[in-house]
Amino acid sequence: MNNTILLKGGIVVNEGQQIVQDILIKRGYIEKISNDITPDNNWEVVDLKGKLILPGCIDDQVHFREPGLTQKANIFTESRAAVAGGITSFMEMPNTVPNTLNQELLQDKYDIGAKQSLANYSFFMGASNENVEDVLKTNERDVCGVKIFMGSSTGNMLVDSEATLNNLFSKVPMLISTHCEDEETIRANITAAKEKFGEDVPMSEHPYIRSEDACYKSSSMAVRLAKKHGTRLHVLHISTAKELSLFDNTVPLEQKKITAEACIHHMWFSEEQYAEKGAYIKWNPAIKKATDRDAIFQGVLDNKIDVIATDHAPHTLEEKANSYFKAPSGGPLVQHALVAMLQKVKDGMISIEHVVEKMAHAPAILFKIEKRGYIREGYYADLVVVDPNKSITVTKENILYKCGWSPFEGVQFDHSIHSTYVNGNLVYSKGLIVDVTRGKRLLFNR
Repeated sequence: MNNTILLKGGIVVNEGQQIVQDILIKRGYIEKISNDITPDNNWEVVDLKGKLILPGCIDDQVHFREPGLTQKANIFTESRAAVAGGITSFMEMPNTVPNTLNQELLQDKYDIGAKQSLANYSFFMGASNENVEDVLKTNERDVCGVKIFMGSSTGNMLVDSEATLNNLFSKVPMLISTHCEDEETIRANITAAKEKFGEDVPMSEHPYIRSEDACYKSSSMAVRLAKKHGTRLHVLHISTAKELSLFDNTVPLEQKKITAEACIHHMWFSEEQYAEKGAYIKWNPAIKKATDRDAIFQGVLDNKIDVIATDHAPHTLEEKANSYFKAPSGGPLVQHALVAMLQKVKDGMISIEHVVEKMAHAPAILFKIEKRGYIREGYYADLVVVDPNKSITVTKENILYKCGWSPFEGVQFDHSIHSTYVNGNLVYSKGLIVDVTRGKRLLFNR
């Protein structure tokens, strides 16, 4: 493979601007960016006139299910879908089987990532009520953060002891990411739903069981603890308008100690669609009212919410076909997250520069990722080329997730991913995975 590639004439969308530029890639890095680079005979030259070149997206919340849940997904299949969707780096969650609750199990996941991931990767260390000492051994240079489930999760990962939370928030020096839903509130809501419906609870009750109050009670506690201890806190998948009051947009992201994430599904769907889509849009936290969806989108626009992610969490069709209490929460999104946001661009709801900020620049700033998230000389050549003139309709035939389905099936997006480069390697082009070169472990400047 030629390790020198010249991308000619694309519209580079980066750092708030759109400029027609050439990008020279050498040995995995961006060597030069200029208005007109004269090619050498030994270079591979790619004509991208009329195409958009974006920095590769960085997804700070995915569940790729390996180890232990590989009937749903694995790191190879889901990273393949990610790069096909323009996501060149991901951060994966610890609620696999076994849960990632000690350093040995964390290293096991990094070993799998090195062998299997087509995208760049990092894995969160998980917290429980009993593993604070293991958490404190985590290296903030090469691990993205610590994940706390302040709401029910797989196995032993519900952290519901305030003493434990105080211990973690006061002692962990690195970024803490939280899933915020109050378990006591949810249990009370389940009891009430069963009294009303028995075991046959409709899927449309999900946003009332995993309610606004459950979310706000937990996220406000996380913010209170972070302020008390000076913790670096990142609250995942905001799902209610009410929670936006907890976050600040008066200081630059670089200076924020408390940040927030919005996910694609909370910005796209609303409770009216449970009748049509049922368990296929059952996530935790729940998709709620249209007013919540619209407020979250506005929170992205006005920078109360700092990043856009997926919470990609696949389950099999057989699992999703179950009744309310048996159907698991979560769904696959990495292949279509960027084109979904570009559809919002096409619809005049957000600028493409703002999408790039929230899906590439901001995750790099927030996690202090080394040499990624921007199109800059000296940075890794993680790039996604978008065709603004070629639409794509999501069908079972072009879905790359192992689970074989998407909540976007049947949707036509007006942009498509033309090609994706990871560390300068062309890994995806025109609908096909063309190279299975493995990604790199993310490093963090902390």
